[in-house]
Amino acid sequence: MPFALRDLATLVGGTLVGGATGLVVDAAATLETATPRDVTLVDAADKLPLLARSAAAAAIVPAGTGPLDRPTIEVADVQAAFTAAILHFRPPRDAGRAGISREAAVDPSARLAADVDVHPFATVGPDCELGAGVTIHAGARLLAGCRVGAGTTIFPNVVLYENTVVGRRCIIHAGAVLGAYGFGYKVTAGRYALSAQLGWVELGDDVEVGAATTIDRGTYGPTTIGDGTKLDNLVMIAHNCRLGRHNMICSQVGVAGSTSTGDWVVMAGQVGVRDHVHIGDRAILGARSGVSSDIEAGKTVLGEPAIDLRDRKLQLATISKLPEMRKDLKQLAARIEALERAAAGPTAVADAA
Repeated sequence: MPFALRDLATLVGGTLVGGATGLVVDAAATLETATPRDVTLVDAADKLPLLARSAAAAAIVPAGTGPLDRPTIEVADVQAAFTAAILHFRPPRDAGRAGISREAAVDPSARLAADVDVHPFATVGPDCELGAGVTIHAGARLLAGCRVGAGTTIFPNVVLYENTVVGRRCIIHAGAVLGAYGFGYKVTAGRYALSAQLGWVELGDDVEVGAATTIDRGTYGPTTIGDGTKLDNLVMIAHNCRLGRHNMICSQVGVAGSTSTGDWVVMAGQVGVRDHVHIGDRAILGARSGVSSDIEAGKTVLGEPAIDLRDRKLQLATISKLPEMRKDLKQLAARIEALERAAAGPTAVADAA
């Protein structure tokens, strides 16, 4: 619905700069996609040149920016103000609490607290327990003995193998699989035999698991994910791993079995960690790092094998100079050869001829 810019400034707690109090906008959009009927955002001074190329009618900008080439709304927190604008123009779809669908399969032995939603075609197996306000979306499968803490949301087609434990206020996105068998085998009578798969997966409170992420069960005990840890889409956590609190694990990371981490660890995209290593508190693993040994607390590493970031930068700087160094080396070799011939005297020159 159209909304006067002056009213939008009031809604987001900002100050209208540049007149045009009668200007009306229809929506909020990013700099690249905004139309002449949209308000956009500029959250940093270095993005102001992008605004000049944007078609947006107006912009939400940091306080003190000053007059620009179009009306602006100056605010203390651009991201919070733009979020409020989007929620006004495009409010979230809230269907309210749905209760237990008649098309869901809930085992009679399952224990469901108040205000639980179980959507159509979801399955809640024997001896499962769902805390207050849990939402199980369509097609999700909870096998026997799962425990899900209050306020947790499980999106469509998630699979929780038996005895999976999920803390409070967790979010598990579509297609994630928790508790699948670990990738462990031994050779018996000339064939691979699956190792013991007697453990489970346990998430702390406020954990988020991305779409199509997998966390394997432990061999005998739990694979654990600490409170507040966030796993991106397409992450693989192997059996017996123990991740600490508030880790940030980006997309396509693979962590091999029995690895542990401290708190506030960051693993950037496509990091690979071998088995049985420990990553210390607040360590940062740069994108595509290959970790083959323990990483000290507070260390930032990069590369394959992963080494201290400063050392890796020196290596990369040296590699970039290799073509020039090769050229210099060939020139030096030619000069040395010429000097050796000259030092050998006329006889060496004649022999060479």
